[in-house]
Amino acid sequence: MAATIDRPATTATTEGRRPVEYVWAAARLAIGWIFLWAFLDKTFGWGFATPPGKAWLAGGSPTTGFLKGTGDNALGGFFSALAGQAWVDWLFMAGLLGIGLALMLGAGTRIAAATGTLMLVLMWAAELPLDTNPFMDDHIVYAIVLIGLAMADAGATLGLGGLPIVRRNAWLK
Repeated sequence: MAATIDRPATTATTEGRRPVEYVWAAARLAIGWIFLWAFLDKTFGWGFATPPGKAWLAGGSPTTGFLKGTGDNALGGFFSALAGQAWVDWLFMAGLLGIGLALMLGAGTRIAAATGTLMLVLMWAAELPLDTNPFMDDHIVYAIVLIGLAMADAGATLGLGGLPIVRRNAWLK
């Protein structure tokens, strides 16, 4: 007969949640904030990554800075051509807002994980070849965590993912 080992990360708490579920919820909130903050700073130009004069509301393009800087990269011609186009700006900003809100709220986490992974992989591809590593950077790490969030049903802990309407409708999970 094999001995069982009680692992703290999988032991249920008094609320029925395991500590690992809170770790995934914290990761969901953290990455959600990264996306939501990027949307807010690019929209209003609060001076962190986006100066006020380059804010989207001030007429700036949220994609130009990053995409124009990819010109010398492997796929730079493709991505540079997208820089500053209104449809690209709107799609990018809608993505940042939608992904950020979904992750922060814990509803639509699977859709946010899929679209966020796509966005991050495209941003990773725009930077190829990488300066400091042959293939791995923060975009790929965030994408892996997003996939983990979807698989762990991270929206159910500290989010709206536990609501009956979300539980009944798989597309809201």
